Amino acid sequence: MESNLFAKTPPVRLFFLAAIPGAISMLASSLYGLLDGIFVGQFLGETAFAGLNLAFPFVIINFSLADLIGVGAAVPIAISLGRKQQDEADNIFTCACIMIVGTGAVIGAALYAAAPFLIGMMGAEGELARMAVEYMRVYALCSPVTTIVFAMDNFLRISGKIRGSMALNIFMSALSMLLEFLFLYVFRFGVWGAALATCASMFVCALAAFFVFARGKLALHFIRPRFRLQMIRQIIACGTPNFLSNIAGRITSILMNMVLLRFGGESAVSIYGVLMYVDGVVQPILYGVCDSLQPAVGYNWGAGRRDRVRAIERCCFTAGAAISLLSAVVIFLFPRQITGLFVQDMDAAFLSTAVLALQLFSATYLTKWFGFAAQGYMLAVEKSVYATLISVCTALAFPLLFIGVFWALGLTGIWLNFAATSALAAMLAGVLLLRFRKEMRRLDQAEGAQTAG
Repeated sequence: MESNLFAKTPPVRLFFLAAIPGAISMLASSLYGLLDGIFVGQFLGETAFAGLNLAFPFVIINFSLADLIGVGAAVPIAISLGRKQQDEADNIFTCACIMIVGTGAVIGAALYAAAPFLIGMMGAEGELARMAVEYMRVYALCSPVTTIVFAMDNFLRISGKIRGSMALNIFMSALSMLLEFLFLYVFRFGVWGAALATCASMFVCALAAFFVFARGKLALHFIRPRFRLQMIRQIIACGTPNFLSNIAGRITSILMNMVLLRFGGESAVSIYGVLMYVDGVVQPILYGVCDSLQPAVGYNWGAGRRDRVRAIERCCFTAGAAISLLSAVVIFLFPRQITGLFVQDMDAAFLSTAVLALQLFSATYLTKWFGFAAQGYMLAVEKSVYATLISVCTALAFPLLFIGVFWALGLTGIWLNFAATSALAAMLAGVLLLRFRKEMRRLDQAEGAQTAG
């Protein structure tokens, strides 16, 4: 039972049972993006790779709206289970699934219609623009049946099916890899084939997850939905930090691509794409560790077990630091090999710029872990305002600030932006954590005095 797992398992053992499979699960689910970039770059060339990178921020914005509901529902579901409110947890789960499918249909239709305008607005023309629009429109068409997949991953972990969630994500990445190889290498489809392969694998896995819940043997069950304004507000409030982080990050990516087209053209966009794919490997591992422990944190927070909450979070911060520092070392030492995964036939100037970009980018992970773990902690204990502040500053406010600060440095300023943003975000997270601890001390003292009285 998930109650025994979250309430009675020693924190360190719980970390190994939940966070490590969670990290593997998120890494596996993110591999579809990495393989997307590698296959497109190797089979279709640099223009297709650049087009993919221009379109991908809009694809992520579409998924972010579903993630707003999925992550936002996960927190109150876990807290409801901790309070033994099973009917409330089931209702939130059912309503969230309906909301995600409906949102996917509406936003997908809007993205399909707006794709040519959005890509043209960024300054892309000709073949580059055509490929970017093709890629985006496939995701838009499939949106109603694919955006649910990441929310189902959260719901499986809340139900205690951590290994099942991991297996589903591994299967999704393997199927995506197989289909993309067939579509691009065997059938010689265009860049739209890469998007179709990923969407098809997501659809299959979403159906599999629905089937598991429909059997009625897990901790969460489909019931007749009862939509309430208060419940919707709670979901939105809890999901807003993650949503704003994703949206703000994609807005930043769009603006970065516009600046990169001005400073370095198509090649600069491709190098930026390499950085984003590298981050697309490291960040899901960090997210997997923190997000996998959120149900346990939320459950114990709802049950009033603050001692267990603190113990679990210590494991999260420690693991985040280790993952980030190891990533920084690997990126710094192997920039040529990393670049070669995505781009063929590089000239000396391109390789030199890419190596510098990756080595400067590696410094990001010296501090990124702290802000990331702090944001997850704040979200799990219903401090959504603090979590939102960290996420928006990290994804939008600080990057825009440093675009201006480093403008005179040209492309080098763009590569420095990431490390500077991460360091400033870690400082902000530290201040907010100290403030939260003071609030908790006052609350503990007040409860102690009330008990003594």
